[in-house]
Amino acid sequence: MVSNMPSDRSNDRRLERVAYFNGEIVPESQAVVPFRDRGFKYGDAVFDMTRTFGHRIFKLQEHLDRFYNSLAYVRIDPGITKEEMRDATLEVVEQNLKLLGDEDDYWIGQRVSRGVDLVGGDMWATDGGPTVIIECTPLPLGPRARLYRDGIDVWIPSTRRVSPEALSPRAKSHNYLNLIMADMEAKEYNPEAWAILLDNRGFLTEGIGSNIFVVKDGVAYTPKAQFVLGGISRETAIELAHEIDLDVVETDLDMFDATTSDEVFLTSTSLCICPVATVQGSKVGDGQVPGPVTKALMDAYVDFVDFDWVGQYLKRLED
Repeated sequence: MVSNMPSDRSNDRRLERVAYFNGEIVPESQAVVPFRDRGFKYGDAVFDMTRTFGHRIFKLQEHLDRFYNSLAYVRIDPGITKEEMRDATLEVVEQNLKLLGDEDDYWIGQRVSRGVDLVGGDMWATDGGPTVIIECTPLPLGPRARLYRDGIDVWIPSTRRVSPEALSPRAKSHNYLNLIMADMEAKEYNPEAWAILLDNRGFLTEGIGSNIFVVKDGVAYTPKAQFVLGGISRETAIELAHEIDLDVVETDLDMFDATTSDEVFLTSTSLCICPVATVQGSKVGDGQVPGPVTKALMDAYVDFVDFDWVGQYLKRLED
């Protein structure tokens, strides 16, 4: 029996975000990746993420530069130029802004896999070209708001970071299982903990989407870029440190450095800069969250983007 009631599917569609999918901008529900896609089957894909501040995209060009370096490293040709990727990203965000609250912001991601395996083909035969996706999703401001009040609990698990001799961490690939296993281990200790992994030499590297800095005697230290994904937020923090006359040293850091530091903070796309309260269950420094150096960098970051993202997070504690 056919209902005479008007369908509200068109209204639902207007409330659905859109994504770029292999040359077209379509509703997210239509951006469906086949199960034989190599990104799903093997993690044979790369991606990058940025965010908006007050609905303005942050350092899109720098993120695309890193994205295309990742593509070159894993030898995937996305089939579109960096400029075309930029224009498509801007279009996706523009079309989705109408669905975003005035006080919310987006994570924005570009993802490219090598493509879909050809049935009956050999290991490298694909059915068509690469899979190309551009998407955005609201930032998790509510779930992460307390981190700016209480600080992050960092746990350093036994799981070690994949060595650069095996796979360079400087490429942002879909191969996140190493980081996920480490984070799961950390959360067995503390469900709220964030993992920062050691490398095979026993030095600090990074976590899922986050870089670590430690502060000692007025100097900030961070792991060498060779051993971590050089986050755009990490680079921004280093640039801002120079502007406020804070020395930053890229060097090997171990557990001793982390547990005897005056301050520790993480940088990431969504968090920007966020203070760390504990490392391995021990209070960092005198327990002030954030510490004075971290606070100065956070203030400089707010001024740089001309948007109070710290207040944006903290407001969610009141909601």
